[in-house]
Amino acid sequence: MKGVLFAGIALALATSAWAQSKPRNSTTQSGSADLEFILAAAQGGMAEVELGKVAVQQGTSEEVKKFGQRMVTDHSKGGDELKAIAEQRGISLPSDLDTKDKALMTRLSKLHGASFDRTYMGSMVSDHKQDVAEFRRESMSGKDPEVKAWAAKMLPRLEDHLKEAEAANKTSASKTGAAN
Repeated sequence: MKGVLFAGIALALATSAWAQSKPRNSTTQSGSADLEFILAAAQGGMAEVELGKVAVQQGTSEEVKKFGQRMVTDHSKGGDELKAIAEQRGISLPSDLDTKDKALMTRLSKLHGASFDRTYMGSMVSDHKQDVAEFRRESMSGKDPEVKAWAAKMLPRLEDHLKEAEAANKTSASKTGAAN
């Protein structure tokens, strides 16, 4: 509960500071929904990179290792682009994984073989379903034109990630089923 309260206060302070740093009549002035999207996208992208690194190291199948490397490459590039947008707006991005992603990292670090592959890919499927929905929403209804354009640019890549994750997840599940 304290974490939720702290996050809410931090978001309120960041929104207030950010709003004060921008001219009131600016056409690129983002609303709090855009700010929330930026922060969530940065947090999620950072998690994808770190989890991808673990997949490259601990993945059993080449498909999982390849997917993990794609997460590192694509989300690092997207994160750099988002960082530039955030810096222009005076927004400080998160520098550490959130509690949920830290817990997943801990869980994955204890798994090996097909169990790792299945858990990682299952997580990537659910995560990318959520990402696609959030990026689609921002690309259609965002108020900040540059953030909206970035979300629209990233959306096809995230949709590809989802398709790739779903395929790898099916492969991982069938290998696990065959091993049992």
